[in-house]
Amino acid sequence: MEAKTAGEERPRWAEIAYEAIAPVYDDFTHENDYEMWLGLLLPKLEAHGLRHGRLLDVGCGSGKAFGPMLERNWSIHGCDISPAMLERAREKAGGDVQLDVADMRELPRFGEFELILALNDSINYLLSGEELALALDGMRRNLAADGLLLFDVNTIETYRSFFAEEVVVERDGRRLIWRGRGSADAAPGSISEASFEVEPLSVQAGPAIAPELHRERHFPETEVLAALRQSGFECLDVFGHGEDEELHQPLVETEHYKAIYIARAA
Repeated sequence: MEAKTAGEERPRWAEIAYEAIAPVYDDFTHENDYEMWLGLLLPKLEAHGLRHGRLLDVGCGSGKAFGPMLERNWSIHGCDISPAMLERAREKAGGDVQLDVADMRELPRFGEFELILALNDSINYLLSGEELALALDGMRRNLAADGLLLFDVNTIETYRSFFAEEVVVERDGRRLIWRGRGSADAAPGSISEASFEVEPLSVQAGPAIAPELHRERHFPETEVLAALRQSGFECLDVFGHGEDEELHQPLVETEHYKAIYIARAA
């Protein structure tokens, strides 16, 4: 993807995709256990000196990730590129979370946060090294002096499997269909695509959702580490997250399905 020039609007792939998927996102991801996931990650953050305080959830989506942190009495600010996803997040937050529409490539300075999260492959919707640098720069501007950044990216294994297969979920009278357009031989650093659509199984299930494109880029570990350094971060830990739902070191791109990074201001 070429750099944005003056007056040019940034590509809106992620916004368009999640505006369409918002009504069924929680159904499609109903097996995602954020309490379990953050239960694994919080001790790692605490080992690096995490202080309880303010949390910025970048790409917060429907609010599934910040729920466990709200229960732990964190002060939470969430942002997402999709207004429709934020409407779902507001339903969960009950007025206890400040939510704003924001593109992580042009992240405003919301304040100083002890913890910044960017979870569930939101980083992978950035389609170039330039966009990754812009997002990390914005997060750096929002980080408290002793704050920590936690984010994940999909590994090449995810693009060679999930983005290369069809997944069908039937729930609440609807058929949710993910059709990967990728390849089992996807190259590191490449862009993979998939479509997502919804077929109602009854009149009461609501309208169909036409196929919408999801486009993601794989970011190899060496590229992520270089981008962190360029944006003024020190990487503290890298973990691989596998099918056994455990954290592993070292990260093995062809065995784990997510890479998880913990960083702080250098």
